[in-house]
Amino acid sequence: MPIIRQPHYDLTQRPFLVIWEATQACDLACRHCRASSQPHRHPEELTSDEARHLIDQVEAFGHPRPLFIITGGDPFKREDLFDLSAYASEKGLMPAVSPSGTPLLNRENLGHLKESGTRVISLSLDGSTPEFHDDFRRVPGSYQLTLDGWRAAQELGIKVQVNSTVTGHNLDDLPRLLELVREMGAMTWSVFFLVPTGRGQADDMISPQDHEAVMNFLYEASHMVSLKTTEGHHYKRVVLQRQALEERGLPPEDHLPLNHTYYRLRDGLAQVGRAPAVPAPQERMRRSPLHINAGDGFVFVSHRGEIYPSGYLPLAAGSVREAPLAEVYRESQIFRSLRDRSKLEGRCGRCEFNRVCGGSRSRAFAFTGNPLAEDPSCMYEPGSFPFGLETTPETRVAS
Repeated sequence: MPIIRQPHYDLTQRPFLVIWEATQACDLACRHCRASSQPHRHPEELTSDEARHLIDQVEAFGHPRPLFIITGGDPFKREDLFDLSAYASEKGLMPAVSPSGTPLLNRENLGHLKESGTRVISLSLDGSTPEFHDDFRRVPGSYQLTLDGWRAAQELGIKVQVNSTVTGHNLDDLPRLLELVREMGAMTWSVFFLVPTGRGQADDMISPQDHEAVMNFLYEASHMVSLKTTEGHHYKRVVLQRQALEERGLPPEDHLPLNHTYYRLRDGLAQVGRAPAVPAPQERMRRSPLHINAGDGFVFVSHRGEIYPSGYLPLAAGSVREAPLAEVYRESQIFRSLRDRSKLEGRCGRCEFNRVCGGSRSRAFAFTGNPLAEDPSCMYEPGSFPFGLETTPETRVAS
């Protein structure tokens, strides 16, 4: 398995992932919600016919077809969800759906979802206990509803990805959350790093030093569960660094800026994971990171049809109501700029890892108003890793 996975086709022509925000309606009120969701559907949402036209546009990218994820809000708030899932399945898109942990996440709805062709769902879980999770979601009972829905989905043969957003609120709970993900058998643990947009606030973010700590914790956890990161692009740099150190038999604490948070997380991993905190060099990750970024293999379509490089990067490049999705993805100025790593500024522009990382363009925009600025959550100083020249994309990434 390559250390950093990269689609074998041209990402300038076809995205790996298309996410459609089917609605912003949701019965939760999560502290970090990107969409600032409300209980009721917006009157300007894409209609059923417009949604089918969007699905046609995704299918028009050709083979291999992009992954197509229906998210929200809560997609179960749309009465036509099952019809649209079936239509996407007929087009060969194999849709995945991201429902919320509410009473709508029940066996009956999940059964209809499976009948309509959905084989994968993602559920958000932000704590290992109801106290952690329900406080985050601001609705009592959401934790239990999420776990009950998770079990029901598994019994129906639907695969489950678990999404967790890291904030100062749940930072030290990550090892216990990992244990729960592992014990219940998630397909993938997707760890989100907060971008201050929507209801997410900069004060809720962890520090750059703690980002580094969590990335290294996740590297070690990746030997135990399949995981990936969202808006944590420098995880790919950490993977390359840790692999380089392991090949030389060198301990990470001697060569990486690891703080007390990392040691707490590592100790927690050793306790709850029943595995050595530092894996043996011959062990391999079950899932290697994927090389995509905002506008570069990734496109987001809002509930009203606006086309964005990412759901966390509010720079609309067009609308599916006015132009073909493929045309906007391939030709719009913002998408083309984001795919040109030579345009990156600050430390991201100078970094030897920028072709596999590139930093969070969404977080750069949230803090500076410039999507090409350096990622403020990353503390790495370009050129400071002693083995950097041997871990460049040319030598370590399979195309």
